[in-house]
Amino acid sequence: MRNLVRDAGLLEKNPGHYAIKLAVNLGLLALSVGILTLVDSLWVQLLNAAFLAFIMVQLCFLGHDLGHKQVFRSSRNNDLLGLFVSFLVGINRTWWVEKHNEHHSNPNDLDMDPDINLPFIAFSEDQALSMKGVFRQIARRQALLFYPLVCFEGFVLKVSGVQYVFGNRLRFPIAEPLLMAAHLAIYVGLVLLALPLWQGLLFIVANQLLLGLYIGSTFAPNHKGMLVLDGKSPLDYLRRQVLTSRNVRSSRLNDYLYGGLNYQIEHHLFPNMPRNRLKEAQKIVMPFCQLHAIPYYETGIVRSHREILQYLHQVSAPLRG
Repeated sequence: MRNLVRDAGLLEKNPGHYAIKLAVNLGLLALSVGILTLVDSLWVQLLNAAFLAFIMVQLCFLGHDLGHKQVFRSSRNNDLLGLFVSFLVGINRTWWVEKHNEHHSNPNDLDMDPDINLPFIAFSEDQALSMKGVFRQIARRQALLFYPLVCFEGFVLKVSGVQYVFGNRLRFPIAEPLLMAAHLAIYVGLVLLALPLWQGLLFIVANQLLLGLYIGSTFAPNHKGMLVLDGKSPLDYLRRQVLTSRNVRSSRLNDYLYGGLNYQIEHHLFPNMPRNRLKEAQKIVMPFCQLHAIPYYETGIVRSHREILQYLHQVSAPLRG
């Protein structure tokens, strides 16, 4: 299959595609900052907090693609632009890239995937039964609490990035801490200079909660509720990636809202494939899987989230028994 994809030119880098996306998002970011500094209305600013959350997640998608080296042939160019995007969104680049690469190597593996190794969400009955204290109480109602908890993802990304700086080796040991500090200073400073204190704090909280909800809602359908593995799984690379991933049905709107991650199967099989090639790759991957009797799963947005909640409710059932 890889030869078919390569011969179709789908692995060729397309920096022009990403240059347009970056320019559009920087323009939208400038518009949001302009509204923040020029408009004196709490309700407008709360809408602006949501607008800024949307822009920041779109920038996170770009940072994700740069982390996979989808944009440039040169690793240096991917890293440099990745550092700039990390500054814009306030995420520690080394921490995120290492964590995400571990996820790609071990998707939905209870022992090795950091994305399903959470203290308050269970992805198997054994995980649920091993929880203690307040985490166990949260897990009992995790289907009900999942999306409220997802709202805190924006804060978690920043706090985890800061914690990683202490005691871990950064790829850019000077630039990364400085860029994170600069992001925090500029972000908080702009908001509190533009708005009265309580309105500024409300803006920051609303912005970060909505950022977490959006980014969590686009990442959760990728794997949650799909096949769960353990470190002893005999599956080969192809089946490991396909069977643990869920695609969200394509449309122009979905492709934009999900940053291309709705083609999760194709992305996991070819993580360095540029985002705008994934739709064409699907035309190769889907029939290939069908030919080899490998279940290829794609569904709509609503059903994907329903399946997530049903799965979380099912695996936490022993805690309610």
